[in-house]
Amino acid sequence: MNFHSPALSDKEWVTKAFMDGQTDCCEYCFGNIYMWSDIYDNKIYNDNGIFISADFTDEPVFCYPIGNGDKKGTILKLIDFAKSLGTELEFFGLTEKDKDELNYLFPNQFEIQETRNFFDYLYKSEDLANLVGRKYHSKKNHVSYFEKTFDWKYEPINKDNIQQCLLLNDHWEGLNKQKNPEEISEENQAIKKALNNYFDIGFEGGVLTIQGEIVAFTFGERLNDNTFCTHVEKAYGNIRGAYQMINREFARQLQDRYEFINREEDTGSEGLRRAKLSYQPHRLVIKYSAVYKG
Repeated sequence: MNFHSPALSDKEWVTKAFMDGQTDCCEYCFGNIYMWSDIYDNKIYNDNGIFISADFTDEPVFCYPIGNGDKKGTILKLIDFAKSLGTELEFFGLTEKDKDELNYLFPNQFEIQETRNFFDYLYKSEDLANLVGRKYHSKKNHVSYFEKTFDWKYEPINKDNIQQCLLLNDHWEGLNKQKNPEEISEENQAIKKALNNYFDIGFEGGVLTIQGEIVAFTFGERLNDNTFCTHVEKAYGNIRGAYQMINREFARQLQDRYEFINREEDTGSEGLRRAKLSYQPHRLVIKYSAVYKG
């Protein structure tokens, strides 16, 4: 199985496999895989239309196969491939549907566990766009302050403002790097790769400006027929309401086309978990890991 680093030329077949699979899981976005591939040594493989990816940073861990085709045959190949590398096959990012399918195809042969740190947060687009109800009271207060205080504007990311997004990304790293130097540096690198290939990948995003200067940006891509996946949201933390405003304005651009917005996982960060829960998710996308036991 000749895994290779994802290239822009892979986008068409990878996206087709994802659309065939119609998953809610954020791992199945081409742009997401592409932008992080250098950090996690992600590699991909096309098994007759079935998409497989693997993280080779340590012992290989595989994303559960997706697409139309002989999935059982693909998994059997992966079992042998993992053995050839001296390890047992391990999957990550299984949804409930994937877990049930794996148990049906290989009954009692995989040890399956929930992975709470990697549950995705799924929101109704209209909720994020309108912030209706008492549960969003604090968010509306921040938005109201921003609207009344600043001479602001929201616009889509385009060829005229994308360089300013890159500058904000570097400046944000400098302001926050001391909190977690390695993680923030890696994130900066991934976002740079995404922005430098933004239009070829087909990302969609927006910027928030105050008197013409960008203070926040966000972007992501289509996940399935009714869900958009937001990969990145960056704002200056010392500008009250900037995060809440970029979130709301982007949701307003998406709500007519997508019923849901997936804002990915919290990776076990307590602060990030509180922030994501504070937006009252419609539901969590429960995900599992699975290790082959034979």
